[in-house]
Amino acid sequence: MNFSSEQPRIIVVGSSSIDLVLETEKLPLPNETVLAVKSDSYFGGKGANQSVGTARLGASVYFIGCVGMDPLGQQIMRNLVSENVNVGFVHETDKEATGTAYVTTSHGNAAIVVVPAANKHLSKSHVDEADKYFHTTDLVLVQLEVSMDVVEHTIRKAKKYGKKVGLYASPAMRVSEEILEMVDFIVAKSNELYVIFGEEKREEVLKKYFNKVFVRDDTNSTIYFDGTEMKYYRNDKDEKVYKMGMGDAFTSGFAIALCHGNSIEECVKFGNEVSSRVSGGKGSQTGLPRISDFFS
Repeated sequence: MNFSSEQPRIIVVGSSSIDLVLETEKLPLPNETVLAVKSDSYFGGKGANQSVGTARLGASVYFIGCVGMDPLGQQIMRNLVSENVNVGFVHETDKEATGTAYVTTSHGNAAIVVVPAANKHLSKSHVDEADKYFHTTDLVLVQLEVSMDVVEHTIRKAKKYGKKVGLYASPAMRVSEEILEMVDFIVAKSNELYVIFGEEKREEVLKKYFNKVFVRDDTNSTIYFDGTEMKYYRNDKDEKVYKMGMGDAFTSGFAIALCHGNSIEECVKFGNEVSSRVSGGKGSQTGLPRISDFFS
């Protein structure tokens, strides 16, 4: 893994939220009540996670998102600023509260309900306000916790200026063939491929989008097709505590490695290493490593 002397410039367009986490002995079944062992709250949202993830890995990051005009929104803004993420294009809306996620977790497994709320009010015009920064960025990252209109508009804008684009296709939904062709890399969960790509089998998807689609699962393994053969990488640490945010961590590591000119193989390895580190602590952002961690 090579790190150039240039600081990567990244724009992240996406969601932010407060994750409210309940830890239980078992996940409740339908119509079942269980007692929580403890409860906590963490900073989350796929867009904010990737903003913090790439900033900690040395990038200059602009986050384009939307929060409510409430205490939770202010907490998110302060956290992003403390993480050296530029929040000049994080918009506040009085139409809805800040986004939240309700998470029940038990022995490494989780059931998650996301309430987009303010994230739904991120608009194409908000993205356009940052137009001049698209000229100078190295990479744009998007996910699917904001409207597909905003995602597609962002991708088209980035490609108009000849910029690389990474898509973390989660939460899974059908993505148009046009958008799949335009983006430079796609991260997807293994059990959601049929939603994103239709009824195609995994091997067919990987071969069609070789060196472009990277399929992930809960064991922190990544599979892709390099044009000749299937490639598998896995980092599954015994001390893994919390699986939320591992996909965002992988995407952040992959993006940084790509910005520094590394091969696809090195990008995957670095993404896996970043993901394995975040899984060692609770919360999607808590365990995200810093660039200094890789030089100590």
